[in-house]
Amino acid sequence: MDTRIEYVLDRKGREVHTIPPEHTVYKAIDTMERRDIGALVVMCDGELEGMVTERDYMQKIALLERSSTSTRVADIMTSEIVVIDPCYTVRECLTVMSEARCRHLPVIEEGTVEGLISIGDCVRQITLDQEAEIQFLKDYITGRYPG
Repeated sequence: MDTRIEYVLDRKGREVHTIPPEHTVYKAIDTMERRDIGALVVMCDGELEGMVTERDYMQKIALLERSSTSTRVADIMTSEIVVIDPCYTVRECLTVMSEARCRHLPVIEEGTVEGLISIGDCVRQITLDQEAEIQFLKDYITGRYPG
């Protein structure tokens, strides 16, 4: 079984945490910490501008000894991001993440950000799918499957 991303979003929720590009990196990191997330979608006037992640902070602020309180999100965000459609499967999503070397993908439908999928969301869904398949096989073998 290969679950579509649309189903994963239905299960986990479609809330997308965003930040404007003019906000400080400190505000972005504070928001990620308070919400226990690793990435924010950068939006301006309803348009997807990019993404900012904990990794961006580490590589472009902390390691370079820059100030998070005076650096804008726009200065460190990734602006050329890969997006996916809700019809993608979890395995297709993991392939895209692997090829693009990223851990988060915005889900876009008809130009609107419908959700954000992380590598953790994909792994969790694969685990749920495998558990369901194992239970089905157990029920089938023991005669508890009505089909």
